[in-house]
Amino acid sequence: MLLALSIRDFVIVERLELEFEEGFTVLTGETGAGKSILIDALQFVLGERTQADAVREGCARAEISAEFRSSAPVHEWLLQAGFDAGAEAAPASVLLRRTLESSGRSRCFVNGSMATQAQVRELGELLLDVHGQHEHQLLLRPAAQQQLLDNHGRLHPAAQAVAAAHAGWRGAARALEEAQAASAQSAALAELLRQQVEELGALAPLEGEWEQLGQEQKRLAHGAALLEGARAALEALDEGPEAVSARLARQHTRLSGLQAYDPHLAGIVESLASAQIQIGEAARELGHYLAAGDTDEGRLAQLDERIADLHAAARKWRCPPTELPAMLGAARARLGRLAEGSDIAALQAAVQRAADAYQEQALSLSRARQAAARDMGREVTRAMQDLAMEGGRFEVRLVPTEPSAAGLEKIEFLVSAHAAGTARPLAKVASGGELSRIGLAIAVIAASANPTPTLIFDEVDAGIGGQVAATVGRLLRELGASRQVFCVTHLPQVAACGQWHLAVRKAAAADGRPLSRTETLAAEARVQEIARMLGGAQITAVTQKHAREMLRQPY
Repeated sequence: MLLALSIRDFVIVERLELEFEEGFTVLTGETGAGKSILIDALQFVLGERTQADAVREGCARAEISAEFRSSAPVHEWLLQAGFDAGAEAAPASVLLRRTLESSGRSRCFVNGSMATQAQVRELGELLLDVHGQHEHQLLLRPAAQQQLLDNHGRLHPAAQAVAAAHAGWRGAARALEEAQAASAQSAALAELLRQQVEELGALAPLEGEWEQLGQEQKRLAHGAALLEGARAALEALDEGPEAVSARLARQHTRLSGLQAYDPHLAGIVESLASAQIQIGEAARELGHYLAAGDTDEGRLAQLDERIADLHAAARKWRCPPTELPAMLGAARARLGRLAEGSDIAALQAAVQRAADAYQEQALSLSRARQAAARDMGREVTRAMQDLAMEGGRFEVRLVPTEPSAAGLEKIEFLVSAHAAGTARPLAKVASGGELSRIGLAIAVIAASANPTPTLIFDEVDAGIGGQVAATVGRLLRELGASRQVFCVTHLPQVAACGQWHLAVRKAAAADGRPLSRTETLAAEARVQEIARMLGGAQITAVTQKHAREMLRQPY
C-alpha cells in the first residue's frame, strides 16, 4: 500500500508531504484545484511519461517521492532486478523517487539506486493501479473487452502462452512456405555450392596461407642474391687484414695506449670497444645466416605451383585469394542449411506440431474464458441492480473466429435493459449514463480480482448521482476492506463513504502564481466540505445538517 507521498514543484504544487492509511480515502475539491495532480504525480513517479512543463513555473526541477509498503512479489522483483531488497524476506517498504528538470530530462531511483523508466513502470504495476474517468469508453473496443475478461479471470499467463504458440506456428509455416517457393532455385544453387565445396575442399586453403606463401616465395626467389650479399658483408666486416673488425681493433689498441697522456680519449676508447662488440655480433649472425642459407629450387617450384592454384581458384570464384578459406566455410554451411530446408516433409511435420501445440493452448484458454465469462456476467449483472439498472443483464459472449494470437474467439460484451429483453452488443444499446455505470461496475469487479494492493479511481463516478452515487461509495468502501482505495470525486454521497478525507484547495502564492494545497479533514472540517459539495459556495445550516446525516450513515 501507499504509505507516503512527497511532491516538490510539480505543476501547481509547491511543497506537499502526505501520509496515508489503509482503507478507503476520498479526495475532493473544486474543479481545477489540483486533485488529479496528485494522481499525475503518482503515475509520474511510477514511470509514466510527462512533459517538461510539469515543472512548476519558475522552478528548475520537480521531485516526487513515494513510499510503498512492500510485499513478497515486490521483494522478488527487487532481487531479480538487482536493487537493494533488504536483509529480510520482505522489507518493510520500497522507496521510489523521480526528478524532472525544466529541460525535460528525468531520472528515476528505486531504494536510492538509479533505475530505468521501464523498470520503474514494471515495478509500479505491482504497487498501484489507476482507473481513469474515461475508461468506460474502452468498453466499446473488442481488444479492451478481451483485456477486461482476461483481467477478471487472471488469464494473462494463458493468453501469453497462446500468443507464443501462435508465433511459433506462424514461424514454422513461413519456413515451409519459403522452402517450397525456393525448391526450384535451391536445386541449382545446391549444385553450384557442391561444386564449390568439392573444388575448394580439394584445394584446402588455410587462413593466412596466402601471405605466408608470398613471403616464403620472395625469400627463395632471391636466395642467391641474399647469400651473396651476406658473404660480402661478412668478408668486409670480419675476414682479412683490411676487414672493419681488424682495422677497428688496431685503432682501439693505438688510442688505448695514448689515453694515458690525455684522459679525454677514454670515452672514445670505450665507444670503439663497444663498436668492436657489435661488429663481432653482426659477423656471428651473418655466419649463422649463411650456414642455414636455403636455395632449394624444388621448394620454390612447389610454392609457385601452390600460389598459381590459389590464384586460379580466386579468379574462378571471384574473390581475393585471402578470402578462399572463408568462402569454403560459408559454402559448406549454406549447403547444410539447404539440405535441411529442402526436407519439405520435416518442415510440414514441424508445422503440424506447432499447430497442434497452438490448438491445445488455445482450447485451454477458451475453456478458461468461458468460465470467466459466466462469472463476470453474474457479477456485473448483480452490480447493475445496485446501480439503478434493475432487471438489467450483462453477458460476455465468446464469438468463434479464425485462429489468431489472441485465441480462437473474440470477446463481445452484451447488455439487456430488462430481464425479458434480448441481450445485444453494448455499443448498440447502452446510453452514455448506462455505459458509465456498467463501466464502473466492471472497474470495481475487475479491481476485486486485481492483486495490486493500491487502487485509484479518478472521477470514475462522473455522470451519476443520487442513490446510485451512494451505492458507488458503498462499493468502493467495501473494496477498501481488502486493499487501499483512493477515489477522486465530486459527489458528496461518495465522499461521505470515505474512511479518510483529503481536501485539495487552490490558492495564490505571494508572487501571484497559483498553488495547490492538500489537507486532511476530520470532524467539523469534513462536515463543511461535504456541505460545500452539497450546496456549493453558500453553506447553510440545512446543508450542514444534511452533511452530518450523511457522515453518520453506517457502512
